[in-house]
Amino acid sequence: MEEIVVSDGSARSVFITYLYNAVLGDAVLAGGSGELLFGGERAAVKLCPGRGDLRCKVMDRIAEIVGIGYKYAFMKEKLRVCLPKREKKLLIAALIAADFEGDRAFVRGKMGEIGQFSIDGFYMFRLGALREKWTRIIDYIPEGFSSSDLLKFCEFLVGESKNKIYVKGNVVFGENFAPLRRSRLTGEEDIETEIMLSDAGFVYCLGEVEKGVEDFLQKYYAERAIFS
Repeated sequence: MEEIVVSDGSARSVFITYLYNAVLGDAVLAGGSGELLFGGERAAVKLCPGRGDLRCKVMDRIAEIVGIGYKYAFMKEKLRVCLPKREKKLLIAALIAADFEGDRAFVRGKMGEIGQFSIDGFYMFRLGALREKWTRIIDYIPEGFSSSDLLKFCEFLVGESKNKIYVKGNVVFGENFAPLRRSRLTGEEDIETEIMLSDAGFVYCLGEVEKGVEDFLQKYYAERAIFS
């Protein structure tokens, strides 16, 4: 099978590294390989699928990169709210989680064959309608959006979700107990953002958690955070 090469601008090399780490194991298990290529103005990952077919998995990860990484950067730049830095990040993570499945489906629907694939080119020339949608969402949020508004919004999202996640130490696990690392796509991995991005309705803490994380869970997840 032909190799797959996915690239992005060097300023977003973290996205390429995320893709590499997410699919390399599948490639190796199928007798294939992967390679990171950094240099100049582009960062790329070259994947040799071996006996397997990585295309669907690569497409899923590209959809995550757009639906989380690109959306986070877009909203961070354009969203005007009078919130502290931490709470603004949580708000953006909540907005991403609220519509992630819809965004991912839209992105997947716009992809063609994955061979030589430029994420930034795809984003710029194929996803204008998605950026317009994100702009409309931003326009709905008043500049006076407050900490109490954030709390109410998060309470609503949590109440609507049936998703379960697990927290052990500083790691967040999904329902299949696979570790979640999506917060890396925001530029800084942290447990609070990871929990918010998961669209969790129930959070099960396996063992003790740090005091700050416990306070966060009690504030934003209330009785839906279960401590053991």
